[in-house]
Amino acid sequence: QLQLVESGGGLVQPGGSLRLSCAASGFTLDYYVIGWFRQAPGKEREGVSCISSSDGSTYYVDSVKGRFTISRDNAKNTVYLQMNSLKPEDTAVYYCAAALATTVQRMCAYSRANYWGKGTLVTVSS
Repeated sequence: QLQLVESGGGLVQPGGSLRLSCAASGFTLDYYVIGWFRQAPGKEREGVSCISSSDGSTYYVDSVKGRFTISRDNAKNTVYLQMNSLKPEDTAVYYCAAALATTVQRMCAYSRANYWGKGTLVTVSS
């Protein structure tokens, strides 16, 4: 099976931090562009952050710039999303995805990928 599994979600107070992990099984992430997406109730799926397979280029949606950091560890076949200064507006199900033959801008803008995880819930509330 080819699978992406997210972990690290949970309940956090505004201003707090979480680190999400996305682990691949059945294939290697080395040559994929990887993205984090989120969907809140009643809203469209949104590209949050994407990272390239080679040159390290990244993309962040304006609402998370300066607060979130995407990174990858190919040796562990895992991608991370460090989320700091969390806001209630960040509450959503967060999904990771992997795509070939694309750019970080295109992947995050169009939410297209070859593989999708099932998501992990992040709730920011006091």
